[in-house]
Amino acid sequence: MAKETVTYQDAGVNIDEGNRAVDLIKKHVKKTWRPEVLGELGGFGGLFSLPLNKYKEPVLVAGTDGVGTKLKVAILADKHDTIGIDAVAMCVNDILVQGAEPLFFLDYLAMGKIFPEKVARIVEGVAVGCQQAGCALIGGETAEMPGFYDEEEYDIAGFAVGIIDKSRLIDGRNIKPGDKIIGLASSGLHSNGYSLVRKVLLEKAGLKLDAFVPELDNPLAEVLLTPTRIYVASVLPLLQSDMVKGIAHITGGGLTENIPRILPQNVNAQINLKSWSIPPIFDLIKELGNVPTDDMFRTFNMGIGMTLIVAAEEEERVINSLQDKGEVAYTIGEITTGSKVVKYTC
Repeated sequence: MAKETVTYQDAGVNIDEGNRAVDLIKKHVKKTWRPEVLGELGGFGGLFSLPLNKYKEPVLVAGTDGVGTKLKVAILADKHDTIGIDAVAMCVNDILVQGAEPLFFLDYLAMGKIFPEKVARIVEGVAVGCQQAGCALIGGETAEMPGFYDEEEYDIAGFAVGIIDKSRLIDGRNIKPGDKIIGLASSGLHSNGYSLVRKVLLEKAGLKLDAFVPELDNPLAEVLLTPTRIYVASVLPLLQSDMVKGIAHITGGGLTENIPRILPQNVNAQINLKSWSIPPIFDLIKELGNVPTDDMFRTFNMGIGMTLIVAAEEEERVINSLQDKGEVAYTIGEITTGSKVVKYTC
């Protein structure tokens, strides 16, 4: 009696569909390539020739991140074309904080089942994010993992590498009382706090993702899936002129916990809460969940996606430059004598 055969496809992994997914993403990937990219897509490793002639003491800056449970919202809404932008943004904004120009990016996509068209939509978003950041998508991995993820589920993570001259690294050491804190508007929630978002809006309040929410003037899914803003193109030119003393990417922990990461021990950040308009999505979460104000500011960016700390005499020039690049920027506070904490005034 012949034994029953079992193939890899019987176990839930379809190699042919994986190959088709790669074919579908090639055109998106190649749109991101810089002159330094070597080789072709599909090798065991991505190749990138470092532009060392531009630097005296080049330092590589690397960052990695995911997009958290925002993915749950994308999966529930069956909208996958922007989540890749989030993956890029969370990485390149982090390395920008130290002054680095992003050079290249790699993604890791793990799925319960490979649907090639879905993979293409996700990676197209990654490519759009890379184009916004000026970095090349030089490789990645798509893993089919049946039994680990449900068929419709997936996770995505990213890895970015940038470069900067050692003498130009931004570390906040020269920040002093009297310096100004400039806030760059976020595009919304970005990619933090979605466990609380889902708990309040979807579970507690029972809102539907496809429902139009009057307070937001948009369908809920559209607001929740607005991609994280990438600040590279607007901030990088400022770094060439040494006008910026410190930068904080406002992610998990909000203004409260991220700004102190770049402060010297003897100063505080004094933030004026009336200096910018908090987007309505945050007010909706706070109201429907009865979320304490302190918790809101430790969970969300509250409308400020990145902060720059500059000398008072550079304040106007920096804001004008950011606005010329399309950013909404405000002076939201200043540096005072203290002990490395954020304080709020109304």
